[in-house]
Amino acid sequence: MTTATANPSTANAGSKRRLRIWAMCITLFLCWAAYTFIGQIKDARATQAQLTEIKKQVDDSTLQSKQLQQQIDRLNDPEYIRQLATKEQGMVTPGEQQIQVIK
Repeated sequence: MTTATANPSTANAGSKRRLRIWAMCITLFLCWAAYTFIGQIKDARATQAQLTEIKKQVDDSTLQSKQLQQQIDRLNDPEYIRQLATKEQGMVTPGEQQIQVIK
C-alpha cells in the first residue's frame, strides 16, 4: 500500500509562490491608485486655477458694467453734457466767451 504523503517542501513552495503573486497584485494596485490620485490632484489644481481666473474676469466685467452704467446715468444729466461739450468740443453757450490758455 502506498500512502500519499505530502512533501512539506513542495507545499511550502506553493504557499510562498501564492503569497508572492498576491503581494505583487497588491503592489501593482497600490501603484496604480497612487498614480491615479496624483493625476487627480494635478487636474484639481488646474481646475482651481481656471476657476480663479474666471472669477477674476467676472469681477472685472462686473466692475466695468458698473462703470458703464454710471457713465450712462451721467450722460442723462444735461449739466454733465454741457460740461463735456465745453471741455471736449470747445463749445460755449450764447453770451459766453471762450478763453484759450497757451502752454
